[in-house]
Amino acid sequence: MYRGAAIRTSVMKKRSRKEIILIALGGNALIKKGEKGTAEEQFRNLKTPISQIARLSKDYKIIITHGNGPQVGNLLLQQECCTSVPKLPLEILVAQTQGQIGYMIESTLDSELMALGADAQKPLVSLISYVVVDEKDPAFLKPSKPIGPVYRKEEISTLPYPTIKTEKGYRRVVASPRPITIVEKKEIISLVENGFIVICCGGGGIPVIRYGRTFSGVDAVIDKDLSSAKLAEEVGADIFIIATDVEGVALRYGKPDQEFLRTINTQEAMEYLSDGYFPPGSMGPKIEAAIAFLEKGGKRAFITSIRSIEAAVKGLTGTEIISSNSIQ
Repeated sequence: MYRGAAIRTSVMKKRSRKEIILIALGGNALIKKGEKGTAEEQFRNLKTPISQIARLSKDYKIIITHGNGPQVGNLLLQQECCTSVPKLPLEILVAQTQGQIGYMIESTLDSELMALGADAQKPLVSLISYVVVDEKDPAFLKPSKPIGPVYRKEEISTLPYPTIKTEKGYRRVVASPRPITIVEKKEIISLVENGFIVICCGGGGIPVIRYGRTFSGVDAVIDKDLSSAKLAEEVGADIFIIATDVEGVALRYGKPDQEFLRTINTQEAMEYLSDGYFPPGSMGPKIEAAIAFLEKGGKRAFITSIRSIEAAVKGLTGTEIISSNSIQ
């Protein structure tokens, strides 16, 4: 039995009957296109996914992860604008956004649970999370993770850092090594089994390199979908939902002949990925994450919009990725 399956089997033997859903919220859960990202906007936007998560918590154990691209990018901009204050390394900024966004999600979720009545109340916790990466990961030599605001083409020549063209425009890029393991996985399992809704691995987690029994932070941002898939594997989650700003997975996205896919198996997904249908800066990591989760024994994986989390769990919308092994 491979290691992922062994971990999953061990976890499942210990836990109660309720299934675990891990929900990975994209950055648009807090900041929509065209918004400035004020605190008021972010709290307002969170009500859409969090109200659904509150209702789902009646029947499922919940783990929430989230992106931080706009927020960590803004912190970097603030550092560059204020030269009188010492600059902080990127892993510290990731930690700051974990606290910031964790607080916003937790307080919004607490309000939504209260609105559902006394029977819906559950303990909540936001957990600062480390994710181990490999110091020899080739990603350190080729930054590829978009963060921060969108720039026009004529602006990028004036910027002091590398940029990449995305579907939304040009954005700053930083190194994005692949996650190896979530350091706090045992603590997360314990919290979930004790009834907590856990908010963790914010922004992909704080990237660290292991030196013996110690850790050292590194200047990078880990893709939150890949970290979420690794966490889902290591805690034995049953359902993995990636909530983003589109209704699901599409071929030829944004073109006149675009085609949304309601169901796709892992073999088809890998072929489409290899053929370049899913760009590395947007849908690509989401597809990779769903495949990784299912190949390690996960039951169900969905990519859906922020507005349709509940409907996706019921199989009514979004794109469901299924294991090729299950249809043989």
